[in-house]
Amino acid sequence: MSNGSTQRIVDGLRAWIAAAPPGAKLPTNRELMAEHGASPVTVQKAMHALNALGLIETRPGVGTFTRAVRAPRAVDFGWQTAALGSPHSRLPKVSSTQRSAAPDAISLHSGYPDRELLPERMVRAALARAAKSEAALTRSPVRGLPELQAWFAAELGGSAGVAPPTARDVMIVSGSQSGLGSVFRSVVGSGRPLLIESPTYWGAILGAEQAGLALVPVPSGPEGPDPEEVDRAFRRTGARAFYAQPTFANPTGVQWSPRRGRELLEVVRAHGAFLIEDDWAHDLAIDADPAPLAAQDDGGHVVYLRSLTKSVSPALRVGAVVARGPVRDRIAADQGAEAMYVSGVLQAAAFDVVTQPGWRHHLRAFRNQVRIRRDLLVDALREHAPDAQLERVPAGGLNLWLRLPDGVDAERLVRDCESRGLLIAPGTEWFPAEPPGPYARVNFAGPAPDRFPEAARLFQAALDEQR
Repeated sequence: MSNGSTQRIVDGLRAWIAAAPPGAKLPTNRELMAEHGASPVTVQKAMHALNALGLIETRPGVGTFTRAVRAPRAVDFGWQTAALGSPHSRLPKVSSTQRSAAPDAISLHSGYPDRELLPERMVRAALARAAKSEAALTRSPVRGLPELQAWFAAELGGSAGVAPPTARDVMIVSGSQSGLGSVFRSVVGSGRPLLIESPTYWGAILGAEQAGLALVPVPSGPEGPDPEEVDRAFRRTGARAFYAQPTFANPTGVQWSPRRGRELLEVVRAHGAFLIEDDWAHDLAIDADPAPLAAQDDGGHVVYLRSLTKSVSPALRVGAVVARGPVRDRIAADQGAEAMYVSGVLQAAAFDVVTQPGWRHHLRAFRNQVRIRRDLLVDALREHAPDAQLERVPAGGLNLWLRLPDGVDAERLVRDCESRGLLIAPGTEWFPAEPPGPYARVNFAGPAPDRFPEAARLFQAALDEQR
């Protein structure tokens, strides 16, 4: 019999199965041969096809039956609309920086460095050693592995102008985002105001909104926030915390001068408040070195965060919160309740990497390679996308912050770029309130730097669409 005959048997049995109850016994092969005038081979092929479709099951010695479990009907989740109410956050479900890219797309949207810039061999070897250690089978302390706590304390204390923090002041967290959540909840509290730079890291905006904080935007210019503006915001709102990124801010790349840092720290002290210092780019210096304000704090006013995710590996979500005084214990209690503890294997691997002799060599090589990529993208944009204004070349970090022509719809620009095979991030995500103008953020540490000129041309073509 032909394949057409097999298909006719399949079609007939599918109609029979659709009308039969679950678990009904099918006619025997002999009966099917007689009914369809088919050979044993043809009937057997039809049964194989039905089995592959998941419509039947064979019970040896008993017979063939329709499956008892049918495809589930569509479920109506409409009731959840009323139960959930309006979303707690105005941000999109997934940030533009987290979108997956097509294999042939030019990816300038990510918040991470390209894989080839990471210490891959060191990470793989460290993970293998950690997997064979006691950390693979034991629970780590709530505040973290003592040796890793001591390392973070020493890193900050190495530049301290005051009494340095101790290992006891350090809490290991599962990346800075987890640490930010604990700090926002325990230092500020739901319903309370938080001063926050504008623009600033979208994840901090999201974390603060999820914690129920009332965001108070403070404009941040080429030198950082104006101390007088921060002072007025403290007096006007009664806030007791200010979230900021003094070193290579995301997205602008701004680094506060030593004088600006001292002035802002004095404002915080005068109001009896906390400065939540996010040192996300500590290991991402290019033309300037990091100088954490926490190293100048002798009164416990600075709550300091640092992560190894960008410089070691995105797979090792290990960071630290450094705080002194009662606030340390309050943050630790929240972190213990939220996460219980951070994987000991990840902590052991991270500590292994940053204490290897090759770690400092890696950071020097990283700095050189990222400088080359930054300059390549800057030159490409200046030559091929003159309408995208770069207000400053950052001395560190991963990103360029581009001012777009007035009237440009940044969200539409992102869509138009993506249709051309270029992924960028709209600046709207980095503002805790309405943006003062259209912006875009592009990552110069991403893959394929040889395609930066092409990316710039695509960027300008998308801008031209909105003229």
